[in-house]
Amino acid sequence: MKKKLVSMMLLLAMTLTACGNGGENTSADSKAGEVEETASVEEVSSETAPAKEVELNIMMSFPQYMDQWEDYCDQFEAKMLAEENVKVTINLEMPSADQYDSILQARLTGDDTPDLFTIQANNIQTYANAGYLTDLTNEESIAKVYDNVKETVTVDGKVMGVPIESTAWSVLYNKQMFEDAGITPPETLDELKAVCVALQEKGYTPFMLAFQEQWVPQLMTAVTLGGKTTGDIPDWLERMYKDEASYEEVREIFDVINLIMENGTKRAMEEGSEVGAADFANGAAAMFVQGTWSANTIMTTNPDMQLGVFALPVNNNPECTRINLATSTVLGVYANGLEKEVAIKFANYVLDDNDSSALFQACGFNPISSIHAFETASWVQDAYKYVEEGRSYQDLVLPSSVTDEQGRLLQELYVGSVDIDGIIERLDGAFKEANELSK
Repeated sequence: MKKKLVSMMLLLAMTLTACGNGGENTSADSKAGEVEETASVEEVSSETAPAKEVELNIMMSFPQYMDQWEDYCDQFEAKMLAEENVKVTINLEMPSADQYDSILQARLTGDDTPDLFTIQANNIQTYANAGYLTDLTNEESIAKVYDNVKETVTVDGKVMGVPIESTAWSVLYNKQMFEDAGITPPETLDELKAVCVALQEKGYTPFMLAFQEQWVPQLMTAVTLGGKTTGDIPDWLERMYKDEASYEEVREIFDVINLIMENGTKRAMEEGSEVGAADFANGAAAMFVQGTWSANTIMTTNPDMQLGVFALPVNNNPECTRINLATSTVLGVYANGLEKEVAIKFANYVLDDNDSSALFQACGFNPISSIHAFETASWVQDAYKYVEEGRSYQDLVLPSSVTDEQGRLLQELYVGSVDIDGIIERLDGAFKEANELSK
């Protein structure tokens, strides 16, 4: 401001001087004054222009990575201020995975919708059809995503979210315990039974159970259904959507589920996923039906643990022993957000050329883009051996209401308030109800 005043005073003085000289002022002198004033004003403007202020609300479903994403949000705020003179304040929320969907639904139907939010890839079409998601097809981040991963977030030819968490998973196991017991990962149900016996003889509890949150026991139906249907009855899910099939056809998945429950840790309903992962890391059990997304908690709790992954056998047909390959978490941009432009910038920043690799590696995520150049963890390599051998399946897309019901029913099975016949009946009913609602 001072520079501007000085320039104005100088101009005034020159004008008065010109008047004192009988109005004789050359064109060159006039232009020089104009140039000097313009330069001074521009200089002042660049120095004093206040930063535009923007507030972003982001909601994500993996609280185990809160520290990593808080740091990444801080980086984005600094980048926007330095490069675009935009002061971004990010409010990051990470409800527990068990409550996340219900909280998000309440926010979406109210007047407090977050600018960005994560959803399961299996549900992306539902959210897209409801008009909640922004088409990101032509954004710079999407061009970097591997084609097979891009397909998992595409609806009617449009990419409706940025994939974040792509995983290959089934059973986590303690390699040291297996070595102590003289066993290797099983390929069949009979071999899994033998593994349980060998572990118990060595003094180890075979399975970690943490069923307080319904989504954790639900993982057992996810991997058993995926293996069973892919290996034996590949048209089962298609027929379920036509009301032409039944869970009775996959009844044997409960053989392995019962085996897990009978050979697991006690008080399963008193422990959630995070406590279960920590206890598993500390040696409470040798195996845990859980995704590699829990690796961060496990390795933070016990950095020396020898963590591995194997595919859960469903029966004695090795063709059904397969790994689950899925894009589990997608970041969407709310279609009607007030700060949509900046929200899209953050979505693109998730796959930033310089910063994304460090984020994905810190979270233990798999590479999903050509920009990701980092060595994956040993347990990720274990899982991808099945993928390389052609022994994987794409995560089954069930109605979300059926997925939730599967988890609740396995909680009930554990406490003895329902039997297998009751589960089959209720799951068939839940699927038919979901089909009817989708018409």
